[in-house]
Amino acid sequence: MERIQVTALDHVQIAAPSGSEGALRDFYGGLLGLREREKPEPLRSRGGVWFDCGNLELHIGIDRTAPLNRPSKRHVALSVSDLAVARTRLIEAGCDLEEDSAPIGGLERFYVRDPVGNRVEILKRN
Repeated sequence: MERIQVTALDHVQIAAPSGSEGALRDFYGGLLGLREREKPEPLRSRGGVWFDCGNLELHIGIDRTAPLNRPSKRHVALSVSDLAVARTRLIEAGCDLEEDSAPIGGLERFYVRDPVGNRVEILKRN
């Protein structure tokens, strides 16, 4: 039997509650600097926002059952060129950072929550 050969990770989708698109644009587009990607016409009426993130896309879909700020360990991880700049900018924007509690060699990281409670890992590989 021939094996499936996954060639790349195309996108990641996380959930957000209805009406949160503006706050998500401010956080992911404004604060983190991701470029918003236009959703295909058939999907626009569903709400949510999509962003380009290097070779991947970050899709944030509306889940009408998603409670605001529900704590979870599920997360996306965003690699940055300068961790100190990211840390400073997020603190200046009023974000609460969660420091790395389990250091991994060759990796510096911390966590932040987006405006709807999704956990976002900010990392820099050494």
